[in-house]
Amino acid sequence: MADDELEAIRRQRMAELQAKHGDASNNQQGEEAKQRETDMRNSILAQVLDQSARARLSNLALVKPEKANAVENYLIQMARFGKLGGKISESGLIEILEKVSQQTEKKTTVKVSFTEMTHMLDLFSSHVFLTFLYAMYLSVQQTESDGL
Repeated sequence: MADDELEAIRRQRMAELQAKHGDASNNQQGEEAKQRETDMRNSILAQVLDQSARARLSNLALVKPEKANAVENYLIQMARFGKLGGKISESGLIEILEKVSQQTEKKTTVKVSFTEMTHMLDLFSSHVFLTFLYAMYLSVQQTESDGL
């Protein structure tokens, strides 16, 4: 019985080690695939951007990584379909940035329900709201006088 228990423990330990080793190799393969993809992206971008555009895109990636990623994806897609004629300069990249910004610009809609509107009207007639409006007026006046 002790031999059976030892054998069960050995099998369990062996399964744990194999699972751990399998996970490590999967992680390593995933990292290698990610590195290959990054290298491929950098290679394509180096082919389609001149040095000043590449520097601007790198600076953008530091400040707004999601926007830089969107621009990189756009450039790579255009390069794959052969829509780029030569290297893109910094001014060309700025135009592309503006296009991407317009496409990804968030549109905000404000909906006010009837009950919210009645609450707002109640506030409007209240002293608290009038005090708030006066404080806002004073802060605008202060801001305008600071700007002059």
